[in-house]
Amino acid sequence: MSANLEAKKVVVEEIKEKINASKSVVLATYDKLTVLEVTDLRNKFKNVSSEYKVYKNTLVRKAFDELGVNDFDNDLNGTTAVVFCPDETSACSVFAKTVKENPALEGKIVPKSAYVGGAYVDAAGIKKLAAIPSREVLIAKMLGCLQAPIANLAYVLSSIAQKKEQA
Repeated sequence: MSANLEAKKVVVEEIKEKINASKSVVLATYDKLTVLEVTDLRNKFKNVSSEYKVYKNTLVRKAFDELGVNDFDNDLNGTTAVVFCPDETSACSVFAKTVKENPALEGKIVPKSAYVGGAYVDAAGIKKLAAIPSREVLIAKMLGCLQAPIANLAYVLSSIAQKKEQA
């Protein structure tokens, strides 16, 4: 076998490992991005523990095919970036926030589809995922909701005790 074929097999195995280790994988079109814009985007993904990579479409397609996933064949055309994310929503949120913060990037970076929880998600689904807060934010909100009644009860009991002391 040629060295080139062996190198491609290694890259396909690397992609498969990253897909299996990620809770979501987002495919996006990137077009006419400057080096500064790509670097900024990579840093934003790194801040949410995600990895922004550019692979050859054929290698990504091969990796998905070997995992038994054929839904992405139509999306793996043209310039494609792949984002591997440890949770379901962070990568989608980064795309949405980046375009919102910098309207000049609209049309330059567009999410195509995602692989979330073993299922194919289209572009509309990615927009819905971007609207969902991260797991940590949801847990904080839930704890706030659980803590509020207890805090209110403590406040009422404290007020009653203070009134009795004053009387």
